Amino acid sequence: MTKISKELVGATAVPMILSILEQGESYGYQIIQKVKKLSNNQIVWKEGSLYPVLHKMENAKLIKSEWQIAENGRPRKYYVILDGGKEMLLQEKENWKMVNDIFAHFWG
Repeated sequence: MTKISKELVGATAVPMILSILEQGESYGYQIIQKVKKLSNNQIVWKEGSLYPVLHKMENAKLIKSEWQIAENGRPRKYYVILDGGKEMLLQEKENWKMVNDIFAHFWG
């Protein structure tokens, strides 16, 4: 199985996170696991690479976070998508569809 480049993984991080959060609130480890599962283990993020992206997205008003107490009694930071994030996700979907269509023409 070919490994996906770091650059491509980085370029897809924001739309992947927004897509996950569009389905409902989630916490960091849960986001990591969803990406791992949905990518068939081809994209495996470490917490150290996810949290800076989440922080930037929060500063850009795409998402917001809220501390909640998990079932095990431990505090957990949950993330939700905001209207700005929903708008960006629509733009990202259009951009990625266009890129995919271009490559489909190149590669037949």
